[in-house]
Amino acid sequence: MSAVILCGAGQAAFAKDEVMGDFSGVTLKAKFIGGNQYEPLYARITDWEKATGGKVEIISKKSHFEIDKEIKSDIAAGSTDWCVGYNHVSFAPQYTNLYTDLTPYIPQDTLDKYNPSFIEAATINGELQMLPRAQFDVSALYYRKSLYADPKNQKAFKEKYGYALTPPDTFDQFKDQAIFFADPPNFYGTQYAGKEEAVVGRFYELLVADGGQMFDKDWKPTFNSESGQQALQWFVDLYKAKAVPPGVLSYVWDDLGSGFASGSVALDLDWPGWASYFNDPKQSKVAGDVGVIVQPKGSSGKRTGWSGMHGFSMTKDCGDKKAAASLIWFLTNHDSQLFEAQKGPLPTRTKVWDDLIAQVKESGDTYRGEVLTAFQEASKHAFAVPKFPEWVESTNLIYPELQAAIVGDKTVKEALDDAAERVGDMMADYGY
Repeated sequence: MSAVILCGAGQAAFAKDEVMGDFSGVTLKAKFIGGNQYEPLYARITDWEKATGGKVEIISKKSHFEIDKEIKSDIAAGSTDWCVGYNHVSFAPQYTNLYTDLTPYIPQDTLDKYNPSFIEAATINGELQMLPRAQFDVSALYYRKSLYADPKNQKAFKEKYGYALTPPDTFDQFKDQAIFFADPPNFYGTQYAGKEEAVVGRFYELLVADGGQMFDKDWKPTFNSESGQQALQWFVDLYKAKAVPPGVLSYVWDDLGSGFASGSVALDLDWPGWASYFNDPKQSKVAGDVGVIVQPKGSSGKRTGWSGMHGFSMTKDCGDKKAAASLIWFLTNHDSQLFEAQKGPLPTRTKVWDDLIAQVKESGDTYRGEVLTAFQEASKHAFAVPKFPEWVESTNLIYPELQAAIVGDKTVKEALDDAAERVGDMMADYGY
Protein backbone atom coordinates (compact mmCIF):
# COMPACT_ATOMS: atom_id res chain seq x y z
CA MET A 1 0.00 0.00 0.00
CA SER A 2 1.53 3.32 -1.03
CA ALA A 3 1.47 6.20 1.40
CA VAL A 4 -0.39 9.40 0.60
CA ILE A 5 0.56 12.57 2.41
CA LEU A 6 -2.37 14.79 3.40
CA CYS A 7 -1.81 18.45 2.80
CA GLY A 8 -3.44 21.87 2.68
CA ALA A 9 -5.99 23.39 5.07
CA GLY A 10 -9.16 21.35 4.57
CA GLN A 11 -7.77 19.92 1.33
CA ALA A 12 -5.87 16.74 0.58
CA ALA A 13 -3.92 14.96 -2.11
CA PHE A 14 -5.47 11.54 -2.55
CA ALA A 15 -4.90 8.53 -4.75
CA LYS A 16 -7.13 5.52 -5.26
CA ASP A 17 -8.99 5.32 -1.98
CA GLU A 18 -5.88 5.65 0.17
CA VAL A 19 -5.70 8.10 3.06
CA MET A 20 -2.58 7.09 4.94
CA GLY A 21 0.20 9.63 5.41
CA ASP A 22 3.08 10.14 7.86
CA PHE A 23 1.78 10.90 11.35
CA SER A 24 4.88 10.25 13.40
CA GLY A 25 4.55 11.82 16.84
CA VAL A 26 0.75 12.04 16.65
CA THR A 27 -1.37 10.26 19.27
CA LEU A 28 -5.09 10.07 18.60
CA LYS A 29 -7.49 9.57 21.49
CA ALA A 30 -10.52 7.49 20.57
CA LYS A 31 -13.85 6.41 22.06
CA PHE A 32 -15.28 3.24 20.52
CA ILE A 33 -18.20 0.93 21.01
CA GLY A 34 -17.22 -2.25 22.85
CA GLY A 35 -18.55 -5.78 22.75
CA ASN A 36 -18.05 -9.11 21.03
CA GLN A 37 -19.33 -7.94 17.65
CA TYR A 38 -17.20 -4.83 17.44
CA GLU A 39 -13.84 -5.23 19.14
CA PRO A 40 -12.04 -7.70 16.84
CA LEU A 41 -11.62 -4.89 14.28
CA TYR A 42 -9.57 -2.80 16.72
CA ALA A 43 -6.73 -5.33 16.53
CA ARG A 44 -6.02 -3.89 13.06
CA ILE A 45 -5.14 -0.50 14.53
CA THR A 46 -1.56 -1.68 15.04
CA ASP A 47 -1.27 -2.01 11.24
CA TRP A 48 -2.28 1.64 10.85
CA GLU A 49 0.24 2.63 13.51
CA LYS A 50 3.05 0.75 11.73
CA ALA A 51 2.13 2.27 8.36
CA THR A 52 1.80 5.88 9.53
CA GLY A 53 3.96 6.18 12.66
CA GLY A 54 0.93 7.49 14.56
CA LYS A 55 -0.44 6.08 17.79
CA VAL A 56 -3.98 5.43 18.96
CA GLU A 57 -5.05 5.59 22.60
CA ILE A 58 -8.48 4.05 23.12
CA ILE A 59 -9.70 5.96 26.16
CA SER A 60 -13.14 4.37 26.28
CA LYS A 61 -14.73 1.18 24.99
CA LYS A 62 -18.31 0.63 26.17
CA SER A 63 -21.63 -0.82 25.08
CA HIS A 64 -23.90 1.02 22.64
CA PHE A 65 -25.96 2.82 25.26
CA GLU A 66 -23.15 3.42 27.74
CA ILE A 67 -20.87 5.04 25.17
CA ASP A 68 -23.77 7.24 24.08
CA LYS A 69 -24.26 8.42 27.66
CA GLU A 70 -20.53 9.10 28.01
CA ILE A 71 -20.40 11.10 24.79
CA LYS A 72 -23.36 13.21 25.90
CA SER A 73 -21.65 13.79 29.23
CA ASP A 74 -18.51 14.95 27.39
CA ILE A 75 -20.58 17.36 25.30
CA ALA A 76 -22.20 18.80 28.43
CA ALA A 77 -18.84 19.16 30.16
CA GLY A 78 -17.06 20.57 27.12
CA SER A 79 -14.44 17.80 27.26
CA THR A 80 -14.48 16.81 23.60
CA ASP A 81 -10.82 17.21 22.67
CA TRP A 82 -10.49 13.51 21.80
CA CYS A 83 -10.46 12.81 18.07
CA VAL A 84 -12.17 9.67 16.76
CA GLY A 85 -15.48 8.48 18.09
CA TYR A 86 -18.25 5.97 17.81
CA ASN A 87 -21.35 6.87 15.84
CA HIS A 88 -24.57 5.23 14.67
CA VAL A 89 -27.17 6.55 12.26
CA SER A 90 -29.92 6.33 14.88
CA PHE A 91 -27.88 8.47 17.27
CA ALA A 92 -26.01 10.69 14.79
CA PRO A 93 -28.55 13.57 14.68
CA GLN A 94 -27.76 14.20 18.36
CA TYR A 95 -24.05 14.63 17.70
CA THR A 96 -23.98 17.27 14.96
CA ASN A 97 -22.41 19.83 17.31
CA LEU A 98 -19.71 17.34 18.29
CA TYR A 99 -18.63 15.77 15.01
CA THR A 100 -17.31 17.53 11.93
CA ASP A 101 -18.01 17.10 8.23
CA LEU A 102 -15.68 14.44 6.83
CA THR A 103 -16.16 15.48 3.21
CA PRO A 104 -12.99 17.64 2.97
CA TYR A 105 -10.85 14.82 4.34
CA ILE A 106 -12.21 11.72 2.57
CA PRO A 107 -11.70 11.38 -1.21
CA GLN A 108 -14.70 10.93 -3.46
CA ASP A 109 -13.06 7.74 -4.72
CA THR A 110 -13.56 6.31 -1.25
CA LEU A 111 -17.19 7.37 -1.02
CA ASP A 112 -17.93 5.88 -4.44
CA LYS A 113 -17.04 2.44 -3.07
CA TYR A 114 -19.99 2.45 -0.65
CA ASN A 115 -23.60 1.66 -1.37
CA PRO A 116 -24.95 5.19 -2.00
CA SER A 117 -27.80 4.70 0.48
CA PHE A 118 -25.28 4.23 3.29
CA ILE A 119 -23.49 7.48 2.49
CA GLU A 120 -26.88 9.20 2.34
CA ALA A 121 -27.79 7.79 5.76
CA ALA A 122 -24.46 8.99 7.17
CA THR A 123 -25.09 12.51 5.88
CA ILE A 124 -26.86 14.75 8.40
CA ASN A 125 -27.90 18.29 7.45
CA GLY A 126 -25.72 18.07 4.36
CA GLU A 127 -22.59 16.98 6.24
CA LEU A 128 -20.93 13.56 6.13
CA GLN A 129 -20.96 12.90 9.87
CA MET A 130 -19.54 9.39 9.85
CA LEU A 131 -17.85 6.84 7.63
CA PRO A 132 -19.69 3.49 7.77
CA ARG A 133 -17.88 0.38 8.95
CA ALA A 134 -18.92 -3.18 8.06
CA GLN A 135 -21.66 -3.05 10.65
CA PHE A 136 -24.86 -2.52 8.71
CA ASP A 137 -27.50 -3.97 10.99
CA VAL A 138 -30.82 -5.50 10.13
CA SER A 139 -32.16 -8.49 12.05
CA ALA A 140 -32.82 -11.96 10.71
CA LEU A 141 -34.08 -14.96 12.66
CA TYR A 142 -31.66 -17.47 14.19
CA TYR A 143 -33.19 -20.77 15.31
CA ARG A 144 -32.22 -24.17 16.71
CA LYS A 145 -32.44 -26.67 13.84
CA SER A 146 -32.68 -29.74 16.07
CA LEU A 147 -35.90 -28.49 17.66
CA TYR A 148 -37.60 -28.38 14.28
CA ALA A 149 -36.20 -31.74 13.16
CA ASP A 150 -37.48 -33.58 16.25
CA PRO A 151 -40.46 -35.81 15.25
CA LYS A 152 -41.97 -35.51 18.74
CA ASN A 153 -41.97 -31.72 18.48
CA GLN A 154 -43.43 -31.88 14.98
CA LYS A 155 -46.28 -34.14 16.10
CA ALA A 156 -47.09 -32.23 19.29
CA PHE A 157 -46.99 -28.86 17.61
CA LYS A 158 -49.25 -29.93 14.75
CA GLU A 159 -51.76 -31.35 17.21
CA LYS A 160 -51.80 -28.15 19.28
CA TYR A 161 -51.68 -25.45 16.60
CA GLY A 162 -52.99 -27.17 13.49
CA TYR A 163 -50.10 -26.38 11.16
CA ALA A 164 -46.68 -27.88 10.49
CA LEU A 165 -43.69 -26.96 12.64
CA THR A 166 -41.33 -25.06 10.36
CA PRO A 167 -39.30 -21.91 11.12
CA PRO A 168 -41.79 -19.03 11.37
CA ASP A 169 -42.63 -16.75 8.46
CA THR A 170 -45.00 -14.53 10.45
CA PHE A 171 -44.90 -13.03 13.93
CA ASP A 172 -48.03 -14.95 14.89
CA GLN A 173 -46.19 -18.17 14.07
CA PHE A 174 -43.12 -16.85 15.91
CA LYS A 175 -45.22 -16.32 19.05
CA ASP A 176 -46.90 -19.74 18.78
CA GLN A 177 -43.56 -21.49 18.45
CA ALA A 178 -41.84 -19.51 21.19
CA ILE A 179 -44.63 -20.43 23.61
CA PHE A 180 -44.56 -24.06 22.44
CA PHE A 181 -40.80 -24.45 22.98
CA ALA A 182 -40.70 -22.66 26.33
CA ASP A 183 -39.95 -24.74 29.42
CA PRO A 184 -39.15 -22.18 32.13
CA PRO A 185 -36.91 -21.78 34.03
CA ASN A 186 -34.66 -24.13 32.05
CA PHE A 187 -35.48 -23.16 28.47
CA TYR A 188 -37.22 -20.26 26.72
CA GLY A 189 -38.86 -19.87 23.36
CA THR A 190 -37.30 -16.52 22.58
CA GLN A 191 -36.01 -13.26 24.12
CA TYR A 192 -35.92 -9.57 23.36
CA ALA A 193 -33.96 -6.55 24.47
CA GLY A 194 -36.35 -4.95 26.94
CA LYS A 195 -35.11 -1.48 27.76
CA GLU A 196 -33.96 1.86 26.34
CA GLU A 197 -33.86 2.47 22.60
CA ALA A 198 -33.49 -1.27 22.02
CA VAL A 199 -37.04 -2.24 22.99
CA VAL A 200 -38.49 0.85 21.33
CA GLY A 201 -36.70 -0.04 18.10
CA ARG A 202 -38.10 -3.56 18.18
CA PHE A 203 -41.56 -2.18 18.91
CA TYR A 204 -41.12 0.31 16.06
CA GLU A 205 -40.34 -2.35 13.49
CA LEU A 206 -43.26 -4.54 14.58
CA LEU A 207 -45.47 -1.45 14.43
CA VAL A 208 -44.41 -0.84 10.82
CA ALA A 209 -44.85 -4.53 9.95
CA ASP A 210 -48.36 -4.34 11.40
CA GLY A 211 -49.17 -1.34 9.20
CA GLY A 212 -48.45 1.57 11.56
CA GLN A 213 -45.99 4.42 11.94
CA MET A 214 -44.34 6.20 14.86
CA PHE A 215 -45.16 9.75 13.70
CA ASP A 216 -47.22 11.52 11.06
CA LYS A 217 -45.77 14.02 8.58
CA ASP A 218 -45.99 16.79 11.18
CA TRP A 219 -44.12 14.68 13.77
CA LYS A 220 -47.21 14.02 15.86
CA PRO A 221 -46.93 10.63 17.63
CA THR A 222 -49.16 8.04 15.98
CA PHE A 223 -47.79 4.85 17.51
CA ASN A 224 -50.76 4.57 19.89
CA SER A 225 -52.85 3.19 17.02
CA GLU A 226 -54.49 -0.20 16.59
CA SER A 227 -51.29 -1.31 14.85
CA GLY A 228 -49.27 -0.11 17.83
CA GLN A 229 -51.50 -1.98 20.24
CA GLN A 230 -51.15 -5.14 18.16
CA ALA A 231 -47.36 -4.78 18.06
CA LEU A 232 -47.00 -4.22 21.81
CA GLN A 233 -49.37 -7.10 22.57
CA TRP A 234 -46.83 -9.47 20.98
CA PHE A 235 -44.28 -8.54 23.65
CA VAL A 236 -46.89 -8.75 26.40
CA ASP A 237 -48.16 -12.19 25.35
CA LEU A 238 -44.67 -13.70 25.29
CA TYR A 239 -43.83 -12.28 28.71
CA LYS A 240 -47.14 -13.39 30.22
CA ALA A 241 -46.69 -16.92 28.82
CA LYS A 242 -43.18 -17.06 30.35
CA ALA A 243 -41.83 -17.78 26.88
CA VAL A 244 -39.04 -15.23 27.50
CA PRO A 245 -36.58 -15.08 30.41
CA PRO A 246 -37.95 -13.11 33.40
CA GLY A 247 -35.07 -10.63 33.17
CA VAL A 248 -35.70 -9.47 29.60
CA LEU A 249 -36.66 -5.97 30.71
CA SER A 250 -33.03 -5.45 31.72
CA TYR A 251 -31.62 -7.02 28.53
CA VAL A 252 -29.72 -5.17 25.82
CA TRP A 253 -27.94 -6.62 22.79
CA ASP A 254 -25.05 -8.47 24.40
CA ASP A 255 -27.52 -10.26 26.67
CA LEU A 256 -29.34 -11.63 23.64
CA GLY A 257 -26.16 -12.90 22.04
CA SER A 258 -24.97 -14.66 25.17
CA GLY A 259 -28.47 -15.99 25.81
CA PHE A 260 -28.86 -17.72 22.47
CA ALA A 261 -25.29 -19.02 22.56
CA SER A 262 -25.94 -20.51 26.01
CA GLY A 263 -28.35 -23.02 24.49
CA SER A 264 -31.32 -21.86 26.56
CA VAL A 265 -33.30 -20.12 23.79
CA ALA A 266 -35.04 -21.53 20.70
CA LEU A 267 -35.53 -18.43 18.51
CA ASP A 268 -33.51 -15.22 18.40
CA LEU A 269 -34.29 -12.22 16.18
CA ASP A 270 -30.85 -10.67 16.09
CA TRP A 271 -28.10 -8.83 14.26
CA PRO A 272 -25.64 -10.29 11.71
CA GLY A 273 -22.61 -9.63 13.88
CA TRP A 274 -23.50 -12.63 16.07
CA ALA A 275 -23.46 -15.17 13.24
CA SER A 276 -19.88 -16.34 13.64
CA TYR A 277 -20.06 -16.31 17.44
CA PHE A 278 -23.18 -18.52 17.48
CA ASN A 279 -21.49 -21.17 15.36
CA ASP A 280 -18.13 -21.17 17.15
CA PRO A 281 -17.90 -24.28 19.36
CA LYS A 282 -15.37 -22.53 21.60
CA GLN A 283 -17.90 -19.86 22.50
CA SER A 284 -21.34 -21.26 21.76
CA LYS A 285 -23.24 -24.32 22.98
CA VAL A 286 -25.46 -24.23 19.87
CA ALA A 287 -22.63 -24.38 17.32
CA GLY A 288 -23.57 -26.70 14.48
CA ASP A 289 -27.28 -26.43 15.31
CA VAL A 290 -27.98 -22.89 14.09
CA GLY A 291 -30.26 -22.03 11.19
CA VAL A 292 -30.86 -18.52 9.84
CA ILE A 293 -33.84 -17.26 7.83
CA VAL A 294 -35.26 -13.91 6.76
CA GLN A 295 -37.14 -12.04 9.48
CA PRO A 296 -40.89 -12.72 9.85
CA LYS A 297 -43.82 -10.70 8.51
CA GLY A 298 -46.28 -8.64 10.50
CA SER A 299 -50.04 -8.58 9.97
CA SER A 300 -49.72 -6.13 7.05
CA GLY A 301 -47.62 -8.63 5.11
CA LYS A 302 -44.53 -6.45 5.51
CA ARG A 303 -41.43 -7.88 7.15
CA THR A 304 -39.74 -6.14 10.03
CA GLY A 305 -36.57 -4.35 9.04
CA TRP A 306 -35.49 -1.77 11.60
CA SER A 307 -31.94 -1.15 10.56
CA GLY A 308 -29.00 0.92 11.57
CA MET A 309 -25.39 1.41 10.72
CA HIS A 310 -22.30 1.87 12.85
CA GLY A 311 -19.42 4.09 11.90
CA PHE A 312 -16.59 6.34 13.00
CA SER A 313 -16.63 10.13 13.29
CA MET A 314 -14.17 12.94 13.96
CA THR A 315 -14.69 15.60 16.62
CA LYS A 316 -14.60 19.27 15.73
CA ASP A 317 -12.08 19.79 18.57
CA CYS A 318 -9.65 17.17 17.28
CA GLY A 319 -6.12 18.56 17.17
CA ASP A 320 -5.00 16.57 14.12
CA LYS A 321 -7.91 16.05 11.75
CA LYS A 322 -5.77 14.63 8.94
CA ALA A 323 -4.51 11.82 11.14
CA ALA A 324 -8.02 11.20 12.47
CA ALA A 325 -9.42 11.02 8.94
CA SER A 326 -6.68 8.55 8.04
CA LEU A 327 -7.58 6.28 10.95
CA ILE A 328 -11.29 6.47 10.14
CA TRP A 329 -10.56 5.58 6.53
CA PHE A 330 -8.36 2.67 7.59
CA LEU A 331 -10.98 1.19 9.94
CA THR A 332 -13.59 1.30 7.19
CA ASN A 333 -11.51 0.43 4.11
CA HIS A 334 -11.90 -2.70 1.98
CA ASP A 335 -9.59 -4.89 4.05
CA SER A 336 -11.15 -3.83 7.35
CA GLN A 337 -14.66 -4.40 6.04
CA LEU A 338 -13.78 -7.81 4.69
CA PHE A 339 -12.15 -8.67 8.02
CA GLU A 340 -15.34 -7.77 9.90
CA ALA A 341 -17.69 -9.31 7.34
CA GLN A 342 -15.95 -12.67 7.54
CA LYS A 343 -17.24 -12.89 11.12
CA GLY A 344 -20.85 -12.15 10.20
CA PRO A 345 -21.43 -8.37 10.06
CA LEU A 346 -22.75 -6.93 6.81
CA PRO A 347 -20.38 -4.77 4.76
CA THR A 348 -21.28 -1.31 3.50
CA ARG A 349 -18.79 -1.28 0.59
CA THR A 350 -20.20 -2.93 -2.53
CA LYS A 351 -17.07 -4.79 -3.62
CA VAL A 352 -16.73 -6.39 -0.19
CA TRP A 353 -20.10 -8.06 -0.78
CA ASP A 354 -18.77 -9.52 -4.05
CA ASP A 355 -15.54 -10.72 -2.43
CA LEU A 356 -17.42 -12.22 0.51
CA ILE A 357 -19.78 -14.16 -1.76
CA ALA A 358 -16.82 -15.46 -3.74
CA GLN A 359 -15.10 -16.60 -0.54
CA VAL A 360 -18.19 -18.45 0.65
CA LYS A 361 -18.61 -20.24 -2.67
CA GLU A 362 -14.96 -21.26 -2.71
CA SER A 363 -14.95 -22.46 0.89
CA GLY A 364 -18.11 -24.54 0.62
CA ASP A 365 -19.11 -23.31 4.09
CA THR A 366 -22.85 -24.03 4.09
CA TYR A 367 -23.51 -22.14 7.33
CA ARG A 368 -21.86 -18.94 6.08
CA GLY A 369 -23.76 -19.34 2.84
CA GLU A 370 -27.02 -19.64 4.75
CA VAL A 371 -26.18 -16.58 6.84
CA LEU A 372 -25.26 -14.51 3.82
CA THR A 373 -28.40 -15.52 1.92
CA ALA A 374 -30.65 -14.77 4.90
CA PHE A 375 -29.17 -11.35 5.59
CA GLN A 376 -29.06 -10.35 1.92
CA GLU A 377 -32.80 -11.02 1.83
CA ALA A 378 -33.28 -9.32 5.21
CA SER A 379 -31.53 -6.18 3.96
CA LYS A 380 -34.16 -5.79 1.21
CA HIS A 381 -36.69 -4.97 3.91
CA ALA A 382 -34.51 -2.54 5.86
CA PHE A 383 -35.80 0.82 7.07
CA ALA A 384 -34.25 3.37 9.43
CA VAL A 385 -35.66 5.03 12.52
CA PRO A 386 -37.18 8.51 12.10
CA LYS A 387 -34.32 10.86 11.32
CA PHE A 388 -34.57 13.67 13.86
CA PRO A 389 -32.34 14.70 16.78
CA GLU A 390 -34.87 13.84 19.48
CA TRP A 391 -35.29 10.18 18.47
CA VAL A 392 -33.28 8.79 21.40
CA GLU A 393 -34.84 11.27 23.80
CA SER A 394 -38.28 10.15 22.65
CA THR A 395 -37.37 6.50 23.21
CA ASN A 396 -36.41 7.34 26.80
CA LEU A 397 -40.01 8.46 27.31
CA ILE A 398 -41.53 5.51 25.48
CA TYR A 399 -39.67 2.52 26.87
CA PRO A 400 -40.86 2.79 30.51
CA GLU A 401 -44.44 2.75 29.21
CA LEU A 402 -43.75 -0.32 27.07
CA GLN A 403 -42.28 -2.01 30.13
CA ALA A 404 -45.34 -1.10 32.21
CA ALA A 405 -47.58 -2.85 29.68
CA ILE A 406 -45.31 -5.88 29.41
CA VAL A 407 -45.39 -6.55 33.16
CA GLY A 408 -49.11 -5.79 33.41
CA ASP A 409 -49.02 -2.52 35.35
CA LYS A 410 -50.92 -0.83 32.51
CA THR A 411 -53.06 -2.01 29.63
CA VAL A 412 -51.49 -1.84 26.20
CA LYS A 413 -53.73 1.07 25.26
CA GLU A 414 -53.04 2.99 28.47
CA ALA A 415 -49.30 2.57 28.07
CA LEU A 416 -49.23 3.72 24.45
CA ASP A 417 -51.60 6.64 25.07
CA ASP A 418 -49.45 7.80 27.98
CA ALA A 419 -46.27 7.43 25.93
CA ALA A 420 -47.77 9.33 22.99
CA GLU A 421 -48.84 12.16 25.31
CA ARG A 422 -45.38 12.43 26.86
CA VAL A 423 -43.63 12.39 23.48
CA GLY A 424 -46.15 14.85 22.03
CA ASP A 425 -45.43 17.28 24.88
CA MET A 426 -41.70 16.90 24.30
CA MET A 427 -42.05 17.52 20.57
CA ALA A 428 -44.14 20.61 21.25
CA ASP A 429 -41.48 21.91 23.61
CA TYR A 430 -38.95 21.58 20.79
CA GLY A 431 -41.20 23.52 18.44
CA TYR A 432 -42.51 20.72 16.24
